[in-house]
Amino acid sequence: MMTLVIFLPAKIFACATCFGGTIDSPMADGMNWGIFTLLAVIGTVLLTFLTFLIHIIRKSEALNAAAEKSLEPSKV
Repeated sequence: MMTLVIFLPAKIFACATCFGGTIDSPMADGMNWGIFTLLAVIGTVLLTFLTFLIHIIRKSEALNAAAEKSLEPSKV
């Protein structure tokens, strides 16, 4: 099976856009815009998730500090 894969022409593995070989075609431009759009969406989701985690960590630290302060013996 591996010998069959090794001897196949490289054009068999190309997608429909890459097979044509024209970089300036509208299909290549559309594919590039699609890739950039997906990167922007994924980046936004990851940034939002990171912001939420930072918010949760800071809130947890504030609650722990408040709990420790309330447990300290008062100086009277």
